[in-house]
Amino acid sequence: MTMSFRALFLLFVFARSFALSQQPITLDDVEEGLPEIHANEPIAAEYSAKKGAEYLDRAALNWQKTKKCATCHTNMFYLAARPALSAIQSDSGDVRRFYEDYRKVRWQKKGPTENQGFWPIVVGTGLTLNDLQTTGKLSDVAREVLDMMWTVQREDGGWKWPHCDYAPMEIDDHYGVTVAALTVGIAPDGYAETPQARAGLDKLREYFKNNPPKSLHHRAMLAWCSIRVEGIATEAQRKEALDELLALQLDDGGWSTSGFLTDWKGLARKDGQPLDTKTSDGYGTGFVIVVARELGIPADDPRLRRGIAWLHANQRESGKWFTRSPVNEARNLISNVGSAFDILALQACNELPGKLFGKQ
Repeated sequence: MTMSFRALFLLFVFARSFALSQQPITLDDVEEGLPEIHANEPIAAEYSAKKGAEYLDRAALNWQKTKKCATCHTNMFYLAARPALSAIQSDSGDVRRFYEDYRKVRWQKKGPTENQGFWPIVVGTGLTLNDLQTTGKLSDVAREVLDMMWTVQREDGGWKWPHCDYAPMEIDDHYGVTVAALTVGIAPDGYAETPQARAGLDKLREYFKNNPPKSLHHRAMLAWCSIRVEGIATEAQRKEALDELLALQLDDGGWSTSGFLTDWKGLARKDGQPLDTKTSDGYGTGFVIVVARELGIPADDPRLRRGIAWLHANQRESGKWFTRSPVNEARNLISNVGSAFDILALQACNELPGKLFGKQ
C-alpha cells in the first residue's frame, strides 16, 4: 500500500512539473532591464529546441517590457521564427498582441509620420511573417499596417530608418528598404498586386537603382528580395551574391557576420579593432542558411549540413546562439535576431516542423 501511494505521489509530482514546464513564458515572468549578452556564456551540453524557444521568449518579452518598442534586432524576426517552436513550447502571444496594438491602439486615431517611417516596416514585417508561418493568410491588421507603410514612403522610394551604427541592420536606410521589399513580396493573398503596393514597389525599385549596395550583406538582402519582387536583382546577381556567401564558410562549418561587411568602405569598429571575420556566429550562420534555402540550395547540401551541425554544437546554455555586434558593441543585441534566424535555418533544413515562409 505504501509503495502504491509513493508511486502515485511521484507520478503526480512528475505530471505537475511537466505541466508547469509547458506553461508559456509571459510578460509578467520576465525581468525589466536589459541583461548583458556575453561571449563567455558556456556552450550547452546538447542542443535543445525548447531552450531556444525559452530564450527567444525571454529576449523578446524583456525588450518589450523594458523598451516598449518593436525593433528589428530583437522582436521582429522573433515573430517569424517562434511558430516553428510552438509544438515544443507554448507561446503566450504577448509579442503578437504588442505588435497588433501599434495599429489598434497607438495608431488608432493618427498613423505614423514620415519621420517614423521605420515603425510600419518593422511592425508590418513582424505581423506578416507571423501570419505566413501560422495561418498562411494575411490578417486584417497586418494588411492595414502594410498599407500605412506606403503613406510614409519618401519620394526617393526609401523610408527613414534608424542610424545607430548597429550593423548590418540599424546603420543605413538600405536595410529597411530591403526588409520592406521582402515583406511585400512574401505577403500572402496577393498583397503585392494591390494598387498601393504596386505603386510603392515602383518607387522602391528606383531607390535601389539610385542607391547601390554597400556590402555583401546588402547584396544578399537584394538577392533574397528579388526572388519575391521582380526588377530588384538579376539571376546572375543572385548567383554571385549566393556564391560569395557560401564561399565565406569557416572551417568549423559556421559563418561570421563581419565577413559580409568587409567590402563596406569606411565601416570600422568603434574600438579601432579589425572586423572579426574568423569567428563563426549565430546571425551569420543562420542568415546564410536561410538565404541559401530561399535561393534554391537543397537542405541536404553538404555546406548547409555543416552549418546545421555548427548550430547543434554551439547553442549556449541559455538557449541563444551568440553573435558579437560587428561595429558598435550595442550589448550584442544582434544575438537575439541571430538566434531567431538560427531557428528559421533549422526549420528550413527540416530540423523543425513547418515549411519556411510557406515553401521548401
